[in-house]
Amino acid sequence: MSNTDVVTVFVTVPEKESALALGRQIVDESLAACVNVVPNVTSIFRWKGKVTEEEEVLLILKSRAERVPALIARVAELHTYEVPEVLSFRVEDGFGPYLDWVGECTSMESFGDRV
Repeated sequence: MSNTDVVTVFVTVPEKESALALGRQIVDESLAACVNVVPNVTSIFRWKGKVTEEEEVLLILKSRAERVPALIARVAELHTYEVPEVLSFRVEDGFGPYLDWVGECTSMESFGDRV
């Protein structure tokens, strides 16, 4: 697997329970190999003309580039926000065995016929 095939995807959610539920679902569906749940993130953003400050939980998902469209669609479907943050970043380099593991966990074969 090429290093550039792996991506990290950032998603924010309102609280830990929804973070855990979303993370479990995404991993169960082989859309990500791993999801890190990072609590206590303060987000400041403009929403509907007003600057807002909210406590959120950040999810860091590890997947492969070819799975990103399906991953984004699934997060949007499961997410409670009207406009969820879903940002994908290509991994330039990393520990080869870890990158291979991400690829194995998110291959179409591991996803089966749930596409």
